[in-house]
Amino acid sequence: MTAAPAAGRKLPLVLRNRAFGAVWLGQVLTQAAVRMFQVGVSWWLVAYAVSGGNGLASGLFMAVSTLPAVALAPVVARAIGRFAHRSVLRTAAGGAAVAATALAAWAYASDLPIAAAYAATLALATCQAFFDPCLTTSVPELVDDEDIEAATGFELSTQSLASLGGALLGALIVDRAGIPGLAAGCATAYAAAAVLIATVRFRTPAGDGAGDGAEAGDATGPRTLRQVLAGLPFVRAILICFTAANLFTTAVFVIMPLYTKSVLHGDGATVALLEASLGTGTLIGSFTGARVPGRPTAVGSACLGAMALALAVPGLAGERPVIAGALAVTGWCVGVIGVRFVALFQRLVPTADKPAFFAVMQAVLGATFPVASLLFGLLGDHLSARTLCLIQAAGLVPAALALALLRGGPADGPEEAAADGTADGIAEEPARTTTGEPAEPLTDGAPTASAGKPAEATAAPEATATTAAAGAAGGGR
Repeated sequence: MTAAPAAGRKLPLVLRNRAFGAVWLGQVLTQAAVRMFQVGVSWWLVAYAVSGGNGLASGLFMAVSTLPAVALAPVVARAIGRFAHRSVLRTAAGGAAVAATALAAWAYASDLPIAAAYAATLALATCQAFFDPCLTTSVPELVDDEDIEAATGFELSTQSLASLGGALLGALIVDRAGIPGLAAGCATAYAAAAVLIATVRFRTPAGDGAGDGAEAGDATGPRTLRQVLAGLPFVRAILICFTAANLFTTAVFVIMPLYTKSVLHGDGATVALLEASLGTGTLIGSFTGARVPGRPTAVGSACLGAMALALAVPGLAGERPVIAGALAVTGWCVGVIGVRFVALFQRLVPTADKPAFFAVMQAVLGATFPVASLLFGLLGDHLSARTLCLIQAAGLVPAALALALLRGGPADGPEEAAADGTADGIAEEPARTTTGEPAEPLTDGAPTASAGKPAEATAAPEATATTAAAGAAGGGR
């Protein structure tokens, strides 16, 4: 009588929870589309559209693609807190489908001006700025509490999976079908995501009306972004460290096309190889990040240091296999950071504050991306791509040291308890309710992603974070 339910529980989360599975697939499609568009247009600018100053053109394009996530953070937070999450996700995916379809029609009808490509990426990035934090906030409306870690693992690794597929296809499609084919592919992916999300029913978490249009928070109303971060000083310090690191890590998306053209003398297939190496590493990091021992800040610092060494390799060697390996190591570090820290944030941040927090997290981590894109794009017109790699690597060292010296959250004592999965020092930085009072301390063995359900969260196909990653570096995408 109990054999069937037991077998059902062994299935991956995306198979036994149809609602989460549909939204997860929608996330894969939207993030793959936006990554495919970014990589494809960036390569189109460097290889086809711009004859001089292609570093600045590519850097400006990547900067424009991240501006909405930064500039619209307060608007995004209010929209996620006020409107039904399914409606926000469906509208964002549908709006992106319309924008990509219009671009495809224009590109098929006539030669596409560069300004149109910039406008299109601005529209797509605006839709994605609403989609990503809304999906993260919606996880409790799709899964049971005991599946939070598994859902987080799927969500974070999805960013890696989608980026891998999108980046692999972007430059190849541009070489073979041009911008019209690229835009048509993106439109199809966005439209499919909108249809999938429209078929899903979201449930309303107890005590939270965010999912059905009620205001988040209690009778006093939702807290502002500044109030949320003011109540979480340790989390705020972590975000500052990763924001500084992102100034250099996200520059890889500007440097790779320049490096491919000037050093490797390759084509779109070479760009796809490098992007695939980075994405594969991130995917593996998302699978294995939950098993890396140590305090979150220690793990993050070590990963940033390893990224610095890996990103210095292209500045010293110019062989394709070596560069691909270095980027795979870089991606692995990004994946590990994303799993460890996003899961930590999920536990530390109160439910009512999550719409504002994940919006501001995306904005803070992405704030340096436009600066990095413009800075390294300009430098790319005056310095060699190898020199840019060395500058990028050196810039990560101070951020790694600052994270290693960070105190106030994880304790200086033992590492994470393997027996009960309790993260060190969480009690020193308790989550707070919307009234500013300390919530129940997370010292009762509540698992983080580093220990809670690691097998299920990492055994299935899956990512950021943001990132970020897409967290630390992916969040800037």
